[in-house]
Amino acid sequence: MSRALSPKKLLRSKWTAVKPENKEKHFVVVEVDHDDSGTVILCVLEAVYTQRSYAIDWRDLNDSRTWRAGWL
Repeated sequence: MSRALSPKKLLRSKWTAVKPENKEKHFVVVEVDHDDSGTVILCVLEAVYTQRSYAIDWRDLNDSRTWRAGWL
């Protein structure tokens, strides 16, 4: 299932992992990287509990089996 996700609204958006690992359930997008043409190529999620960062393809956030928008 895919939902509309605007790359312009990614920064500081909040996400919940469907299957948390290492007590990392809630995340915030702390960085959005663009290529030279301004197209989003990846985003960096930071786990609220551990402050660890993970770079992912921003389109992966559309996978409802992995991510939910907001903190649930």
